Amino acid sequence: MSAVPPTIIRFENPEKWHDTCMMFIVRGQPLPTLHFFYRDVELQQTDYVHMASEVYRDSVEGCLIFKNPTHHNNGNYTLEARNSLGVANKTVYAHFMGAPFDGDYVEYVHPSAHSPVSPSLTSTSADQRPPEEDTFGVSIAVGLAGFACVILLVIFVLINKYGRHSKFGMKDLFISDDCLFL
Repeated sequence: MSAVPPTIIRFENPEKWHDTCMMFIVRGQPLPTLHFFYRDVELQQTDYVHMASEVYRDSVEGCLIFKNPTHHNNGNYTLEARNSLGVANKTVYAHFMGAPFDGDYVEYVHPSAHSPVSPSLTSTSADQRPPEEDTFGVSIAVGLAGFACVILLVIFVLINKYGRHSKFGMKDLFISDDCLFL
């Protein structure tokens, strides 16, 4: 086989499967080494972001796999394939999901080793009211629960009031003392 510089045949936008996958196919002889970059910084593989690939005669096929990516993972991803004959690069903008809030939002603050306070939530916004959709849903739930309580109370009162005058109860049956001695 003759020597071939690396070529990136395919490097695609993320697709949601069991995990999220950015599929790639790279050809070259000798087989190229692969490096991924996120926002121009080499991506370190972790349990949440890693490469899975299969090596064939003159190609490498696989996925850059993301477990539960969020809006923080949105951005430019670059695949670099390098062998002794050259380098090939391809960049794809990956959009996993939109930001959960417009503008300011609550972020988790990591405590320092010298901080006596526990982890807390801080907000950059002075307005701490819940969104209007949430209050509407809570109002509906409370209203339905109150209505159910009133219905149960009415049923309880009706059963107590009219339950004593049953046509089919055993209270009306009279058994004399003479029948008991037979």
